[in-house]
Amino acid sequence: MKTAISILAMAFVLFSCNESNKGTPVEKSGIEKQEVAANYKSIEVEIEGMTCEIGCAKTIESKLSKTEGVKYSKVNFEAKVGQFTYDENKISKEDIAKKIAGIGGGDLYKATKITEIDENKENN
Repeated sequence: MKTAISILAMAFVLFSCNESNKGTPVEKSGIEKQEVAANYKSIEVEIEGMTCEIGCAKTIESKLSKTEGVKYSKVNFEAKVGQFTYDENKISKEDIAKKIAGIGGGDLYKATKITEIDENKENN
């Protein structure tokens, strides 16, 4: 008798745990993630602290190009400036300056001046 009760109890546990909520409708909260159209801006950033083209300029360029929201990254070692095109909805120009300053532990580079580039002016 104990064996029969034990088997029934085990069967009940196994089958009751296997139940799914197929019949229960899932309500949506009405909040859905919407993609916002990209709002690209271009800036030129003066960068202090670069001492070499490969180790400094290319490192900054590479790190920024891998940053979410940055579409274009080009650093000119000779001119000590970087040009960046970024999605204003994902990252700000101040965030780009902080990202530059944070490369190499934060002691090497500093974004000293940020100038917005007027894309329409260049195309005319």
